[in-house]
Amino acid sequence: MGVLDGVRVVEMGLWVAGPAAGGVLADWGAEVIKIEPPKGDPMRSLFGALSGSKETRCPPFDLYNRGKRSVAIDVNTPDGRDLAERIIASADVFLTNFRPGFLERVNLDHKHLREAHPHLIYASLTGYGLEGPDRDAPGFDVAAFSARGGVADRSTPPGDAPTTLAGGMGDTVTGMTTVAAILAALLARGRTGEGQLVSTSLLRTGAYCIGMELSTRVALGKLAPPPSRVRPQNPLMNSYADRDGAWFWLMGAEADRHWPGIKAAADDPRLDEERFATARGRRKEGSDLVAILDEAFARRTRAEWAEVFAEHEVWWTPVNTASDLIEDPQAQAAGVFVDVPGADGASGATGGGDDPSRSVATPVAFESGSVPVAGPPGIGADTDAVLAEIGVDAGEQQSLREAGVVAGPLSS
Repeated sequence: MGVLDGVRVVEMGLWVAGPAAGGVLADWGAEVIKIEPPKGDPMRSLFGALSGSKETRCPPFDLYNRGKRSVAIDVNTPDGRDLAERIIASADVFLTNFRPGFLERVNLDHKHLREAHPHLIYASLTGYGLEGPDRDAPGFDVAAFSARGGVADRSTPPGDAPTTLAGGMGDTVTGMTTVAAILAALLARGRTGEGQLVSTSLLRTGAYCIGMELSTRVALGKLAPPPSRVRPQNPLMNSYADRDGAWFWLMGAEADRHWPGIKAAADDPRLDEERFATARGRRKEGSDLVAILDEAFARRTRAEWAEVFAEHEVWWTPVNTASDLIEDPQAQAAGVFVDVPGADGASGATGGGDDPSRSVATPVAFESGSVPVAGPPGIGADTDAVLAEIGVDAGEQQSLREAGVVAGPLSS
């Protein structure tokens, strides 16, 4: 049993942010029913959609949708919309990242569903929020979270083009934000018996992620420029490369405390110059100090520096590539990865890759244990079973299938 055993969630989401939230809830033991179009969530064919690749399997889809049940319904039809509402009425939570205007058009918006089903927690995840002139603008995370939310600008050194964050980063952060909101609403409903609307957006989450700097700008009218590696505020809290070009970060946040160890480890006589003797001096002479440290750290490999840093109690960390992270023994010990039986073929063809059953774990462990991780569902794999649970008999199911309202494998 997972910590959310007994909680029923209906998710109507596409791509990443909404399904990521539902995926965490499923990993934690909730029953998550994914309502998707008859042709499936387009995320299933992500690589073909982005680049024309012939790759039919989509591991990111598998990550965000494992352990769910799939019901394929065309909610653009009156019968499909009614079926969706009947399924939603059986749930504790309705989770969606569809645009507000579309949900209003198919009568699955929060005003209608909350009035009709007072127990329901309605979780809305949008690009730009439920109100405002751009509420229905396309809300991919590169747009709403990264670009408009200020994250890309604050991550870009002065003079450079806006940086591109890792794919889906804003989506997954906003998905976790939505999970937190849902859990808070479930806790409140336990006291009051009433559901409620909880809403977040990629824009609002992005702004909160740069809140350390944004709050300073709002309150004090001041904002330092984005950090520059060659002109840092603190050269001891900066990235450097080894002899082979492998990067690492020094973590000398307390400049005076960490300076002696870093100076001893780097072992360059130029670091004894009086201008580097204080934190203020090192900040003023930051460009020169970085240049000296660049030369010093290029003399050894990162593995060799690990031994030197340990000797001098230097705080540091490697900058892992994805391949490095997969092999990192600490990442393995921390539970970063998980085996997912049955993942092959759920979003496409079987096989391929180094380990088709290996995936990324959701980022929380519970002392009470976790439910076994199951693979993602095929399109409409649970349509018949879920419709039967809400009282739709076999004859009506067949009629709906013939009319194109629902899709999925026929019952055996």
